[in-house]
Amino acid sequence: MTDEEIDADILSRTRERGGSKTVCPSEVARSLAPQDWRPLMDSVRQRARTLALAGRIDITQSGEVIDPSAEWKGPIRLRHREVD
Repeated sequence: MTDEEIDADILSRTRERGGSKTVCPSEVARSLAPQDWRPLMDSVRQRARTLALAGRIDITQSGEVIDPSAEWKGPIRLRHREVD
C-alpha cells in the first residue's frame, strides 16, 4: 500500500463525513486491506499525522484536537479540516 493510496482514502473519507464527524483510522485500514488490515494501522496513523501537519485534517482524541507533532497514544479519530 502506498502513502498516496492511504492519503487519498483518509482525505476521501473525512471529506465525505464533513467537519463535524470523524473517521476511525481502522476504517481506512479495513477499506484498503479488508482481509489483513491490522498491519496497516501504523501506516494509517503516520499518514494521518503527516496530513494533519500539512493542515489537511485534524486528529482528535476524546473529542479534542491534538497536536500532530506531539507524541500520543491511544485511540484517535480523523476529521476533515474546514479551510477558510
